Amino acid sequence: MTAISQIALITGASRGIGASIARRLARDGFAIAINYASNAAEADALVAELVQAGASAIAIQADVSKAEQVQAMFATVEEKLGKIDVLVNNAGILKTAPLAQTSDDLYALNFAINTQGVFNTLREAATRLNEGGRIINLSSTTLALNLPGYAIYNGTKAAVEAFTRVFARELRGRRITVNAVAPGPVATDLFLNGKTEEQIQTFAKMPPLERLGQPDDIAAVVAFLAGKDGAWVNGQVLRANGGVA
Repeated sequence: MTAISQIALITGASRGIGASIARRLARDGFAIAINYASNAAEADALVAELVQAGASAIAIQADVSKAEQVQAMFATVEEKLGKIDVLVNNAGILKTAPLAQTSDDLYALNFAINTQGVFNTLREAATRLNEGGRIINLSSTTLALNLPGYAIYNGTKAAVEAFTRVFARELRGRRITVNAVAPGPVATDLFLNGKTEEQIQTFAKMPPLERLGQPDDIAAVVAFLAGKDGAWVNGQVLRANGGVA
């Protein structure tokens, strides 16, 4: 009899770190639900890649900042793949500006996606995730660096870390772990776009390991938390940053 795959839902997974997480968890035997906000072509291409490699995978469009769309997303995963075992909250935006120059709209956008989006999926996962499941939220090492321009972004991620620690305790009795991974600078389009080569090299030299992180570095940490070896880690924030902070 063929073993039934565990099911992982990854938000914001059509590219970058999210896509690397999807590939890694697929290699580890998970069936993958790839959430995307707008780029159907990239999401569909990743599904095709995973299916070609022998995995089960689907793509689901949903704006995680909208509660009704998150509810529908969970329902679609349950219908097409089954009840979710692992939720990875990767969807997010990074738009920096000095606090005094941040508009109301930019403030609201940051919190809608980075914070409300995580709240919406956590609230849904509280009753819909399988017993013994795993929740992994993506935070950021920028919280520890206090870089100018990152005040609003850091605020969104500070909330996510607070959610992580408290929600781990609120799920007592369900055998569900809740953790966060806080990457340092990672060589993705989200990080690289808008930066000069000099700025990129400055960030690359910050960690003692003297390089930027790669998406696969973060995917490996998520895979550890999602797998059997991470079962005793709960309510923690793992700073995967090469020692930068």
